[in-house]
Amino acid sequence: MRFLRVWERNLLVYRQNWKISFIPPLLEPFFYLVAFGVGLSALVGNVDYQGSEISYMLFIAPALLAINIMNNAFFESTYASFVRMYYQKTFDAMMATPLTIEEIITGEIAWGATKSVIATSIMLGVISLFGLIRYPEGLLIIPLALIGGIAFGSIGMIFTAIVPNIELFNLPVFLFITPMFLFSGTFFPIENLPAWAQHIAILLPLTHLVNLTRSLSLGIFDMSLLPGFCYFVISCIVFFPLAIHKMHRRLIK
Repeated sequence: MRFLRVWERNLLVYRQNWKISFIPPLLEPFFYLVAFGVGLSALVGNVDYQGSEISYMLFIAPALLAINIMNNAFFESTYASFVRMYYQKTFDAMMATPLTIEEIITGEIAWGATKSVIATSIMLGVISLFGLIRYPEGLLIIPLALIGGIAFGSIGMIFTAIVPNIELFNLPVFLFITPMFLFSGTFFPIENLPAWAQHIAILLPLTHLVNLTRSLSLGIFDMSLLPGFCYFVISCIVFFPLAIHKMHRRLIK
């Protein structure tokens, strides 16, 4: 449980700048909902989702939550962790203590997942003001943010372990994050894509996270959520130890 010391260290730093971190999840959903939900929805109209017609605002609001979960965990475990490892030498300082590499990396991933939970809770409150979340099912999005944060944080840490310099993070962002942002059922149903693109979209983790958040925000809580939930549990089981293994190889030479 000593990984909590790493988590606590990052929390102390976060508390010094919490006002800056508080603003994006507070204003981002508002801007998106006004631009897309109000402006674009007049052109799009209703969207077919699981055999039902829903407004475009109801369609994109959960996707904003899913994107928020992904971004907070991924970017915390890539850019922020790389800065602590390479530039600030924070990892070197922690390795001089009884902390093991496994505990340090676990603490980093846990902190990335925590940031996803914090930002999701803030964003959930903002979106709820528009009446776009159904409760109590919508509350399950918060623990979902923790699971999704661990998965995306682990994936981000794998990239941190293999990129030689911080500039090369542009590659996973451009080739991995951006395609998911656009083609994971976020702003339009994946059924609108060609058949081959639909098959690729199903493999992307954000697609399953969007489906889960969208179902919970609409009050759908049934067995249809099981495949997506299993996807993320398996992702955590696979990517979390892989991230620790890769970081161990990078830090111990």
